[in-house]
Amino acid sequence: MTTILAIESSCDETAAAVVVDGRRMVSNVVASQIELHAVTGGIVPEVAARQHLRAVVPVVRQALTDASMTWDGIDAIAATAGPGLSGALVVGLNAARGLAFARGLPFIPTDHIEGHVCANWLGDGDEPPLPALALVVSGGHTELLLMHEDGRFTRLGGTRDDAAGEAFDKVARLLGLGYPGGPPVSRLAASAGKHRVRLPRAWLRGTDDWSFSGLKSAVQRMVAEPGAPPQALIADAFEESVADVLATKTARAAEREDVRCVLLAGGVAANARVRSRLRERCGVLGIPVFIPPPELCTDNAAMIAAAAFRHLGSAVAATDALDVYPTLAPRMRVGITR
Repeated sequence: MTTILAIESSCDETAAAVVVDGRRMVSNVVASQIELHAVTGGIVPEVAARQHLRAVVPVVRQALTDASMTWDGIDAIAATAGPGLSGALVVGLNAARGLAFARGLPFIPTDHIEGHVCANWLGDGDEPPLPALALVVSGGHTELLLMHEDGRFTRLGGTRDDAAGEAFDKVARLLGLGYPGGPPVSRLAASAGKHRVRLPRAWLRGTDDWSFSGLKSAVQRMVAEPGAPPQALIADAFEESVADVLATKTARAAEREDVRCVLLAGGVAANARVRSRLRERCGVLGIPVFIPPPELCTDNAAMIAAAAFRHLGSAVAATDALDVYPTLAPRMRVGITR
């Protein structure tokens, strides 16, 4: 039995969790900054980093308290090393390294994207069979990754401009809704009723890539038109376009790569329409879809502990020189290759 305490601070959530054997979540504490960044309509990196400094120690203490555990019960410490906001990453990474040094524990720098994928292993359900195709969709990432039987990743494609979650935020701003944009856009779309309007899809045929900037521009033009449709119809058309492209291209890639399942992950994985469309498209092909519960789709530390468990053999000394990885370069990610 291996118990890992993990810290996540890649963006605007300060989180800590205790997870046993990469699956059993004993505690999972998240301090959100949503209200703080709602004032500016988006994340200010310096503000986020300073808030992480205030929250990281209380969050770690609460994770141990919730787990009814002392440091003597912790076997290793992990933290997100990237990708993410460099100033935010430094806070969690150095806090974890300091704790590992003080306790003489192994330290596991962990990839944020891999963490989102590994959220699908948390809980008592069946383990996803490999090889699998992972669709990671969030405010900063929209990527398609092939997860091999040995746990390595091959990046098949990603967004060429806006991430899907970023597009939700920008469309929410166009419609005068709050930040973050996903929940209010979905609520507005749900009120559209049976009437429909249609927005374009960027298929980028022959690739596993996505593009959402043109869709955002189409929404901007539609909103500005004289006699524009009601906002609920625009929100519905936008959400359907995003879900349709994500689900259709993922299902096609899953069939082509002959995977045993599809893994949905990331903050946008909490979107009911994206979940539904992906299950529909993959269900036709007989390919099962694994999706974490909504609370494990957004950034959290339990997913980092789940990913770190896979890399126990790659633990380092807390005093080793390390960098944070604020880019998407797959060669810089633990366990991810082209």
